[in-house]
Amino acid sequence: MQPSDADHTKPSDTTTLNRPDTPGPHHAELREPAVADGPAMWRIARDSRDLDLNSHYAYMLWARDFAATSVIAAVDGNPAGFLTAYVRPDEPTTLMVWQVAVDAAYRGRRLAARMLEHAVGAAPRCTHLETTITADNAASIALFTSFARARGARVDRTPLFTEETLGGDHATEHLFRIGPVAPAT
Repeated sequence: MQPSDADHTKPSDTTTLNRPDTPGPHHAELREPAVADGPAMWRIARDSRDLDLNSHYAYMLWARDFAATSVIAAVDGNPAGFLTAYVRPDEPTTLMVWQVAVDAAYRGRRLAARMLEHAVGAAPRCTHLETTITADNAASIALFTSFARARGARVDRTPLFTEETLGGDHATEHLFRIGPVAPAT
């Protein structure tokens, strides 16, 4: 059972982030998402134009059912990015990262990398990380290969869901399996 918003006492991580359209530092709080973050997660995914867009309902379910392994980055109290992930039921030492998105106003500030580190830190029993990426998604490929390099981990890449199995209107999703993952230094 997930804690409600009222009894949410898990500490958050706060990092300094400069927003390009406002002078001065702003703090990015990295925390578990709440159901109320679902619409903002949907908006950030929609505006990314790179992610497969799920329904508002799906993002609200993620925030409710997978909050412990997912992350919201909030700047001045406003969602600036999110990462959704879950521990694979059939591989309890593997964290599967579903989506990572950062609002356009906050890109180029390593916020995605910070959210990824935060999510991995919240799943200490996980020795491996998985995600799927299409071949044309250079930003995600760079994010995950950089993470693996920093952690001294191997990256195995294999097609998981081909264009044909995805119905012909979606590029092949390549599985990136990273691990074993060494602790952050």
